[in-house]
Amino acid sequence: MNIQIRHIEKKDNEQLAKVVREVLIEYNVPKTGTAYEDPELDMMFETYLNPKSIYYVLESEEGNILGGGGVAPLQNGDPAICELQKMYFSPLARGKGLGSKMIDICLDFAKQNQFSQCYIETMENMKEAQRLYEKKGFSYLDKSMGNTGHCSCNVWLLKDI
Repeated sequence: MNIQIRHIEKKDNEQLAKVVREVLIEYNVPKTGTAYEDPELDMMFETYLNPKSIYYVLESEEGNILGGGGVAPLQNGDPAICELQKMYFSPLARGKGLGSKMIDICLDFAKQNQFSQCYIETMENMKEAQRLYEKKGFSYLDKSMGNTGHCSCNVWLLKDI
């Protein structure tokens, strides 16, 4: 299957929100205090029009959205820190090296926008994601940073970029 990474477009909003929610349900993530109930989730294109923010989607050759990932300034945090946000892939897109590639693209954007660190929040049971973050040089933190509104996320990581 040929999958490309490209900038999000307005037409992707509905499909992307559906994929993210399906992944969260797959991993038994609480709906409250996570991306599931984020008002941004239904308008990702508009959300990432903000300065120093970007979002990429995975698109199959048939035009289906299979996931995505983005970067934005850490909400209510140090302006030199960005957050890797809403990086979720459908099962069809996993195990193909796309997560690593997505992180690289996001971190390149972060560097170009003068961020010095990148923060991630995830869930304890998302072990595959945590292994990828560790492989990409992220280190675990003892507590959350900023105020993302994702109070149910219980794993936090940070990387110097």
